[in-house]
Amino acid sequence: MNETELIELACKGREQAYTPYSGFRVGAALLTRSGTVYLGCNIENASYGPTNCAERTAFFKAVSEGEREFEAIAIVGGPGEGRTGEMCAPCGVCRQVMMEFCDPKTFRIILENGGGKVRTFLLEELLPLGFGPDNLKEAVPADSRK
Repeated sequence: MNETELIELACKGREQAYTPYSGFRVGAALLTRSGTVYLGCNIENASYGPTNCAERTAFFKAVSEGEREFEAIAIVGGPGEGRTGEMCAPCGVCRQVMMEFCDPKTFRIILENGGGKVRTFLLEELLPLGFGPDNLKEAVPADSRK
């Protein structure tokens, strides 16, 4: 699957966003190593704390279905029905979730600005010196992290 196709799927995910408070709608399309794509949207909550980002929605759907190997994620977002022309990068919490499940040296984060400009980053570029499962190899037996 190419970047354009993944961005188009992220736009479809964005259509399901529930954003009655901010109006900032985000969609994500997460590509697994097996070629399956999981869509996500942001879901707001009146008390704000339980709000969930599109990226984490896609990851949690995939992980709950047994997926553990990921290739890339496309993310699109902006206020209202349109997009600002700015790229919608993942927040720090989403980057940390990506670090839990992805190889930071190969996992691609694809951003599109709504005007056709696309930039692709590796997770290690957006989360330098990230803390992940490999940091705990000495402390926690690998089989207990499944």
